[in-house]
Amino acid sequence: MTFQYSEEDGRFVAKDASGLEVGEVTFTRDGDEVLVVNHTGVDPDYRGQGIAEELVRHVAEKAKNEGLKIDPVCSYAKKELERKPKYSELLKS
Repeated sequence: MTFQYSEEDGRFVAKDASGLEVGEVTFTRDGDEVLVVNHTGVDPDYRGQGIAEELVRHVAEKAKNEGLKIDPVCSYAKKELERKPKYSELLKS
């Protein structure tokens, strides 16, 4: 199954083919240099399909493109960002 990902105010959302929202990752700004990722969630019926991982990737790409660091308060995002070396430069020290 394919999903559409889009950025909305303070979050990225995943929608299925019918437009139903099935997941989100939310973030806020801490000053001009940091994105704080505070929640990642996926509808239980859609878990195990890589949606949460893809949502975190979108936040990481946003941070990279905008020259920002990420402070992952959300435990899932923290685990995901810390386990992949390609994200290490994005993590707030």
